[in-house]
Parts: sequence; structure tokens; C-alpha cells
Amino acid sequence: MTLKPRSDLGTHEVENQPEAAGDRDLWGDDPVLRQLVSASAVEADLLASYSQNLGRQEMRAAARDANRFTPELRIFDNGGRRLDEVDFHPAWHRFMQMSVAAGYHSIAWEGRAGGHLTHACMVYLASQVEPGHCCPLTMTYAAVPVLRRAEGLEYWQSALMSRHYDPSVRPVADKRGATLGMAMTEKQGGSDVRANTTRARPDGEAWRLTGHKWFCSAPMSDGFLTLAQADGGLTCFLVPRWLEGERNGIRIQRLKDKLGNRSNASAEIEYRDALAYRIGGAGEGVRTIVEMVHHTRLDTAMAPAGLMRAALREAHHWVSHRAAFQRRLIDQPLMRAVLADIALDWVGALALGLHVAEAFDGGSAEDRAFARIGVALAKYLANKLCPVVVCEAMEAMGGMGYIEDTGLPMLYREAPLNGIWEGSANVICLDALRTLGRDPLSAEMLERELAAARGLHPRYDRALEDHAARWRRQVAEDEARRFVEQAGLLLTASVLLRRGNAGIASAFVETRLSADRSRISGAIGREAADSVLAACFPG
Repeated sequence: MTLKPRSDLGTHEVENQPEAAGDRDLWGDDPVLRQLVSASAVEADLLASYSQNLGRQEMRAAARDANRFTPELRIFDNGGRRLDEVDFHPAWHRFMQMSVAAGYHSIAWEGRAGGHLTHACMVYLASQVEPGHCCPLTMTYAAVPVLRRAEGLEYWQSALMSRHYDPSVRPVADKRGATLGMAMTEKQGGSDVRANTTRARPDGEAWRLTGHKWFCSAPMSDGFLTLAQADGGLTCFLVPRWLEGERNGIRIQRLKDKLGNRSNASAEIEYRDALAYRIGGAGEGVRTIVEMVHHTRLDTAMAPAGLMRAALREAHHWVSHRAAFQRRLIDQPLMRAVLADIALDWVGALALGLHVAEAFDGGSAEDRAFARIGVALAKYLANKLCPVVVCEAMEAMGGMGYIEDTGLPMLYREAPLNGIWEGSANVICLDALRTLGRDPLSAEMLERELAAARGLHPRYDRALEDHAARWRRQVAEDEARRFVEQAGLLLTASVLLRRGNAGIASAFVETRLSADRSRISGAIGREAADSVLAACFPG
């Protein structure tokens, strides 16, 4: 039996404060998610079990511990010998074990129907509780198709697909499971990886790398995909973390003191004659790594939807159980307008991300073409909306939203991350223009997706005509953001009109595709607000 905390404190009685939420069912309490995937080949039972485990109150407490007790860099042992290891709090390992066992990183590659869609749902669910541990698992997921093309590294492929979490310091061949990270960017280049100066020299059938990497995500991963200059140009390599009987030449210089989640480590490293295996042809580094980047983009489109959902849930719980000026906050028209308006941003990001994930599961050329352009639009739009939604949810809670106990500060720190990781907004927008300009099938598939909702709403039809008229000519580089925003909003509206709740779809079209759309949240009519909130938070 658990005793309730004391409310009579002698000097005052605690009133008008919401009770603790207790255990949550992140799947069962999310009718929007369940409706959007109801007609899809998704692993519903697996997601229900995973979400119930994630939603337990004890796991939310573990998430707080994982972010309070940050990773610790251990460069040397007591005798001054190099370790180059990172120690994590036990709460971090709990999340890693849970998500690995559920197949977060592997289910998309296990040959099941709807694997990528189920994976995308897992990203969305996990991001609501502890987004830091998603980083190494997302990179492992995205690296699998790259490693499958490598000859002689079958034991790596098997380890990356394993549902056993094994954080031990041992070579991959001796482990039950493995994770993979990335080490791409350097000081002088950033997104321009062709400016990298890390050098690779042959060493028998292997290679030796020497150079510096400005960002290395998840430095305790069992290996890293990295880019280095070899004879023939920039080439992709797999660098093992540990070797048989010795440590590889990977030196951790420092852990980054970053804005976002505190649970995961990001590092600055040096390769000093580090043993590596070539992946792909000489000079084909960018071409080889593009497939990994393509799959990480799916996750960076889904994660902000999860962050938005988590922030909205906390805000909705607060305003539903707190009163001001003799009325519950949730009953006050302006509060309802704000929450409903930002809920449209969350639902739109979720709907578009899931729709794109289904294209990742498709095997046709048309599916692949749509996935290329669709994931860029989804990532751009979701990440531009996420910080605004989290900030508005924080403000709805007043001063409590600014306190770590609520989880909102963690979500707020995390909100910008996915928009920066693997390609910031400008990079994504320019990639979208290049894709449409060089790949006629991607352009055709985008037009086909937009046309599929024609006739379902008059305002949508008008907005689609205006969009086609405006961008009939070639899009200039300095107009890329506006084009991608408009295309992304139209594509989101098309998905919602075809697959979403009718009230939500209508409110999205009326507000997001309106010429006089307000830049500040809360400009939504009472009837639309009631319809949206009823669909998103029934009961």
C-alpha cells in the first residue's frame, strides 16, 4: 500500500494542485496515433506493450535520473593508463535494455510488414519519456542497410540486429549485441563533409585512420561510421570501438556541454592510427553514407512529434486539474484555443511522419521516390514547430512549467536538437530542391500525393491551385524555406483529409492554409477548438 503525501502542512493546506499522473498508457491514451495507423500493417500489440512499459511512473523517474546524473568521462585508470570510456547512470541502461529488447533499432529490418512504420511509432513513443537514449538506437537502425552491403563484416550485421543490449567493453565478435554511432563532422567543414581532413592509409586488408572529429554521437557505441580521405577521395569506414586484446586508437578529448538531453554523451574524438574497415568504394563516401542519413531523417521527423505530444499531455493534465478565477483552466475559451491550436501542429507532424514511414516500407520505385522528398518536408516542418509547441505548453502551466519536476524544461532543451542533427533547416530545404530538380519521379509522387486530396475541402483546393501557380517556375535558392513550408503544409493537409479525424483535418486546413494565418498560437475558433480537443483528449 502506498500512502498519499500529506496535504495539511500546518501553515497551509495544499489545494488546487493536480495529483501525480501515475502510470500512463502512451498507446491507449493516444487516439490520434491509433487512428492514423489503424489501417496499416503496424505491430499494434508490440507497441501497446512497449508504451505501457515506457509510461510507468517509475520509468519517468528513471528518465529524470538519467538526465540528472550525467555521463562521466573516464580518460585514464588509477595508474594513468588510457581508458577512453564513458560511464552512464543505471537509469540510462534501463532505457537502452527496454528499447533494444522491443526491437526499436531492428524491427524495420526483420522482414515483417510495416517494420519502418512500427519503428517510427517507437521513436515517437520513446521521445515522450527519455529522448536521449534514442540517439544511439536511431544510428544503429540507420546503419543496418549500409553494413549489409559490406563484405566480410557479417558478424557486425548480426550484432546490430540483436535484441540483446550488451554495454560491456569487448570486441563485437564476443558480444551478444552492439550499437553503432557516427563520427562525420570536423571543425573546418561542418555540413560540408567533403572538406574533411582525416586521412586513411591501407594496412593489409584493413585501414588506419588519423584525424579529429568535432562531433561524435554516443561515444560508447561499439563502432562508428566515419568519413576519411583515402586515395580516390572521401571514403566511408567502419571504426570498431574495441579490438581483440586491445583498445582501438580512438581518443576521447572531451564530452560536449550541450543544450539538449543530458542523459546521452556527445564527444570530441581523435583517431590515432585507428583500425578501420572500408565500406563502399574508394571516393564514394558521401554516396555510401547517404542511405544512413536518409533513415536518420525519418527519426528526426518523428521525434519532435513525440516531444510535442509529451508537452501537450503535461499541459492538458495541468489545466484540467487547476482552477483560476473560479473556473478550471481547461474551461476557459482562450486556454482552449491555445491548446487546440498547438495540438494541430502536433497532430500534423505525427500524421505526416507516419505517412512517410509507410513509404519507407514500400518496395516500389514510387515509394522510394516519395520517401526521399516526403521525409525532407516532414523533418523541416516538424522541427520548426516543435520549439513553439513546447514553449506554449510550458507557458500554459505558468511558473510550474519552468520547473524541472514537470519535465517541460527537458523537453524544451531537446526541442531544437532534431532540427540541427544530420542537416539543419537550410541543408534540408536545399536538399529538397535538388531532389525535385534531379529526380522527376520524386516530383511526380509529390504532385500525386497532393492531388489525392483534391475535392475533399474547398480551401485545400484553392491553396493547392495557388501553390501550383506560384511555384510553376524554378524555385530560387533564397525561396527554398517558403516553398518547403508550403509544400509540407499541403502534404500534411492531404494526409489528414484522407486519413485523419474529420474535425482535426478541417481545423488544420482552415487555419494552416489560410492566407491570413496568425504567427502566434491561439487563433482558432471556439467550435474548431472544441472539436480538436475532444479528438485529441477524449474524456
